Amino acid sequence: MSQRTLYMAWQDRVSSRAWFPVGRLDIEPEMHHFRYIRGAEKARAQGGFRWVGGFPDLYKSYRSPQLFATFQNRVINPRRPDRERYLKHLALPTDADPFEIMAVSGGKRVTDSYEVFPKLVKAQDGSFKCRFFLHGWRHACPAAQDRLGRLTAEEELYVAMELTNPRTTVAVQLQSTDYQVLGWAPRYLVEDLSRAMIEVPKYRAKVVQVNPLASEGDGDVHAPDYVPTPTAWRVLVEMRGSWTSHVPMSGDDFRPLVD
Repeated sequence: MSQRTLYMAWQDRVSSRAWFPVGRLDIEPEMHHFRYIRGAEKARAQGGFRWVGGFPDLYKSYRSPQLFATFQNRVINPRRPDRERYLKHLALPTDADPFEIMAVSGGKRVTDSYEVFPKLVKAQDGSFKCRFFLHGWRHACPAAQDRLGRLTAEEELYVAMELTNPRTTVAVQLQSTDYQVLGWAPRYLVEDLSRAMIEVPKYRAKVVQVNPLASEGDGDVHAPDYVPTPTAWRVLVEMRGSWTSHVPMSGDDFRPLVD
């Protein structure tokens, strides 16, 4: 198995609400390697970021034959009775490994301000494919939220670049085919996705699946192992596109601080 890479992003919840990519986890067959990236220095200067738990030194390279506890705690326990339902919400098979789980789930925990996401991979023909949960759908208008509830798997979505977003200025919108703005792509993907939209305006997005909320019959709420589906996992989206010259996630923020 070749090297696989996850990035970790941190959100400044105190002031700007901005997201910063701060770390990189490389997973190889027999070694795990974590390093901070230059986005961590920006997060420290602009948002007061300190460090990720378990990795106190921004200028140290961390290696381990096992997955670091910081990341292991972001993966569902294999012995949990609701594991199968959990993976179903992520559109993953029951034998999914920790990398696959975090790549879709984002590894979110209610106790901290971190999210993980996979490195975008550019194929030899310039194409890429990525999956993410729709962001910001709870802020959509009532008509859009009603339309979101009627989405179906494999339904096409329109993608649009937004240049006047009040929070981030540039954003990537996901719309229904009847032009309801349903939500947005994650902020930390916007630069690479927007480059694809500019370089090769042939991109597609679709609904992978729509997960029900607890109020819509999300499992047996009286079962002892019941855990409601996180609202952030409402709509799983897949986007495909390509670049000509752009190398994804090669900007200054993504450069490791140490080898």
